[in-house]
Amino acid sequence: MSSNTVPPARTKPADVRREELMDAALALFIAQGIAATSMDEIVKAAGVSKGGFYHHFASKDALLLALQDRYVGDFLAVLIAASAARPAVDWRGRLDAMLEAAVRHFFAELPVHDVVFHEYAPVERREMNQNPIVDHMAAFLKAGAEAGAWRAERPKLLAVMLFGAMHGACDEAILSPGLIDRDGLIALLQDFFWRALRPD
Repeated sequence: MSSNTVPPARTKPADVRREELMDAALALFIAQGIAATSMDEIVKAAGVSKGGFYHHFASKDALLLALQDRYVGDFLAVLIAASAARPAVDWRGRLDAMLEAAVRHFFAELPVHDVVFHEYAPVERREMNQNPIVDHMAAFLKAGAEAGAWRAERPKLLAVMLFGAMHGACDEAILSPGLIDRDGLIALLQDFFWRALRPD
């Protein structure tokens, strides 16, 4: 190859291109809604062809399910990091840290959450017992019970109940914005979770 030859353009790694497609689609979904967003708009915003899109996703539904998975994965990573920042034996501190991180992340990513979980209704809905966040909470509750930090005879069921309480409290705070401030909501949830685990 001569010194004047232009080297061929390097294509982006598949995982990078996939993330770019998801980011472009998500921005459009948030701005104008899922139903109003066409495939043409998604591929144009991402700078790929339709063939490039279908290389990564079989359909718009598959893309939306991938966005759900990414949201859940990010949420779970936030919880794990918050817990890991406290001493392993500080079970109350780790619980409080996870709750605070969960609430703050929920509100920070609210537009994403609302699009991929409220606006999007897949034919096969994912139930609470298929939720990795609930699974993580159940494992955490079980480990804490085994360490003597609290009682959790049925950790999976308890995790479902507590996750539902947290989600419901956040939804109520959104619907009634003057009801309680963000810090107050976190403190209430921390106290509620602790009382549920240590009723005596």
